[in-house]
Amino acid sequence: MIRNIIFDIGNVLTDFRWQDFIKDRGYDPEVTERIGKATVQDDIWHEFDRGVLSFEELLQRFADNDPEIGQQIRETFADVTDLVVKRDYAIPWIRSLKDRGYKVFVLSNFSEKAYHECADALSFLPETDGGILSFQDKVIKPYPEIYKLLLDRYGLIADECVFIDDTPRNLPPAENMGIHTIPFITKEQAFADLEKILQKREIS
Repeated sequence: MIRNIIFDIGNVLTDFRWQDFIKDRGYDPEVTERIGKATVQDDIWHEFDRGVLSFEELLQRFADNDPEIGQQIRETFADVTDLVVKRDYAIPWIRSLKDRGYKVFVLSNFSEKAYHECADALSFLPETDGGILSFQDKVIKPYPEIYKLLLDRYGLIADECVFIDDTPRNLPPAENMGIHTIPFITKEQAFADLEKILQKREIS
């Protein structure tokens, strides 16, 4: 029987709107693209989520990726409010699952800066039974350690869990531990796929 639903946050329970976030600063399309490549699309972004660099160290590495627009990069990420915004269905979805007796957890690559400056987008967190935000434990998906940490911390049995994530590479490590997975493409699709698993497991 499935007892636990594990949600990714960005682009599942919230919008991680980094393209529009950069565009909102008023840069022309070329500069907007360059900022994205030097920051969010670079592997250094994962260290942002991992929480192992100071914010100044992170900004310097971003700027070093494209020194010509280093100042624009610094100005863009000085305040990340609205980088992550809420999705209205998050709390109702969580509550509906909890009303049916399921426990709900989050498992997300998330930076400390976004955690504080995008707090409104995370208003669903008190509704959950816990979870892991990567910056707090210095571990990130898709490395197996973060999945094992979630299972161990909350005493979860892998076969009793379903994990929903929009990034395909984050799913196989969970599957390798015996966790059921659902790729998030749309809310309607994910909701339907989750119901299929829940009904199948309840019947069996």
